[in-house]
Amino acid sequence: MPYPNVGSFNQPNFFFKSTKTKMNKNSIFTKMFFLLCVLIPFTGISQTKNLVSFHRVFPKVDKVLEFEKAIAAHAQKYHKGTSHWRVFAIQSGPDYGGYHITEGPTSWEDEDKRGNLGNEHNIDWNKSVAILLTDRQSGGYSVYNESLSTVALGDFSDKINITHVYPKMGKADDIENIISKLKKNWTAAGVTVAVYSASSSGKPEYTLVTRYKQGLKERAPGFRKPFKENYEATNGAGSYAQFMKDLTEFTDESWSELLFLRADLSSK
Repeated sequence: MPYPNVGSFNQPNFFFKSTKTKMNKNSIFTKMFFLLCVLIPFTGISQTKNLVSFHRVFPKVDKVLEFEKAIAAHAQKYHKGTSHWRVFAIQSGPDYGGYHITEGPTSWEDEDKRGNLGNEHNIDWNKSVAILLTDRQSGGYSVYNESLSTVALGDFSDKINITHVYPKMGKADDIENIISKLKKNWTAAGVTVAVYSASSSGKPEYTLVTRYKQGLKERAPGFRKPFKENYEATNGAGSYAQFMKDLTEFTDESWSELLFLRADLSSK
């Protein structure tokens, strides 16, 4: 700390007053800087909203209309903010006829605070919705992987294809390597895919959600170059054969399905 000029020593309180003032300012600055350093990591963590939960339900075949009316009222009354619902009708695959409910995106920290949304919410679900369902259901958590995706988490579309990929034991890194090469292909072809990994939700799984921004015509032959041609253009000659070999070696199972958004049943 600099000393006051020599003439100031003739003023008995100057040095001590000046020193005390500067020490107070330095102390305040140090405390503020330390607090900022402590808070930054927690702020960053709390803002990571890359978590989505899902719930699949299957209404009784003679109660579909009643179910749709009940779930629409429930979603619009109780599911707001990070508990927002997007409800899809499953159009194909082994779960055809079911409804896929997604909640989020949110974070694990916010999921801690969510709880069960209150007694009134639970009573409404059990008395208005659950009584119209069969015993069949499933649910879980999925974490969005930005580095493997070609579309932002919140950039949704009304028609989607979900490909469920299950790696063999110990082969998750190999599956991610396969997906990273697919991302080059998707990027070149203009395909919008959001990639998620399952978290504490059964078998290890990657879900590749193709979001049809231009509708189902994106699936039509001729809309884009053939997959093999485009894949080899982005990953090199002969890469398609290696891709197929890797799929066989590292994938335990894979299947796909089409889902259509039911905005009328979702949160508003």
